[in-house]
Amino acid sequence: MEPPHRPAPHPLLELLLSADPRQRIRLAQCGMAFLLNLASGLVIAYFVWRDMAPLVPAAWLIGSGLGVYGGCFLFLRSGHNLRFSDPSLTAPQILFGLLYAVAGYAICGDGRGAVFPMLMVVLVFGMFELPPAAMRRAGLMALVLFGSAMAMLAWLQPQVYTPAVELGHFLILAVTLPVFARLAGELSRLREALRRQKADLTEALTRIQDLATRDELTGLANRRHMQQIVELERTRGIRSGQTFCLAMLDVDHFKRINDTHGHPAGDRVLRHFAREALGTIRGSDVLGRWGGEEFLMMLPDTRAALAKLGVERLRLRAEALRVDVDGQLLQFTLSAGLVEHLAGESVADTIARADRALYLAKQQGRNCVVVA
Repeated sequence: MEPPHRPAPHPLLELLLSADPRQRIRLAQCGMAFLLNLASGLVIAYFVWRDMAPLVPAAWLIGSGLGVYGGCFLFLRSGHNLRFSDPSLTAPQILFGLLYAVAGYAICGDGRGAVFPMLMVVLVFGMFELPPAAMRRAGLMALVLFGSAMAMLAWLQPQVYTPAVELGHFLILAVTLPVFARLAGELSRLREALRRQKADLTEALTRIQDLATRDELTGLANRRHMQQIVELERTRGIRSGQTFCLAMLDVDHFKRINDTHGHPAGDRVLRHFAREALGTIRGSDVLGRWGGEEFLMMLPDTRAALAKLGVERLRLRAEALRVDVDGQLLQFTLSAGLVEHLAGESVADTIARADRALYLAKQQGRNCVVVA
């Protein structure tokens, strides 16, 4: 089944957020943090307009927020973040967000309650990125920073930051922040479970793919997959005008090996031959187990005369092999039937001709290559 088609991203969007899917997510998150910071800056500007916050500190705070998150976006877009263990730079962004929230709380006076949603957004952002231990540290840091700021403000400006109110705010944070840390732990556990499930699914799919396309004994392409490969080569040849050759190979007197030494010895011979064959044939050639002791070899973009040299080289390599079976060295030979695919011919017909050529090779005494 082909994967669903995904539309290509708009060129401007790709220029802004990169073509790398993971980098695009990181940049989108940082861009969202920038926009949220801009929104909070507008809220602080409203407090300045209503004479609830001083102009100069508010301007410095808004400017620093936009500058830091804008700089972070540019840094991510440059790709330099990939050198770090945390490419999203989550921890530094969370730390700055906490400091920004504390500073906003300190300058907004009667409007300081508007800072708490900003703090919650910062912590929610961390919940989806940070591990539980880091989230607990972030929660503890937020509690310490806000607690210190509340105590100092209640001491310096009790007429605005009423001690009783500040104590109430602190108790709210003392209850809320551990809940966020607990939720972060649950999210982290779910992410880890999903990661393991994805890894298990990938492994299972790979195993299923191997079982569907590979012969379990030799590791070569199985019969079904080999038929698909040859059919694809035939289709490619129609477009390109190139031809290919097929060779049907058979281990001579394989039944005698099984009867004399047992089936495990026969299996060892087949595995040994498959391993050696892969190191002998060309990189473009494909070898598959056709069934029993028979193998099918495809030689793409090759005429019969040149293909015969490759099959003959494989036959000589097999003849020189010695397989150790319980201290006894077994020797075996190969017979091969080689054909060149003809224009307009079906794959089944080409394979049938190769099989007949193999039969002729056996009739001629085995351990030879017959071209038909």
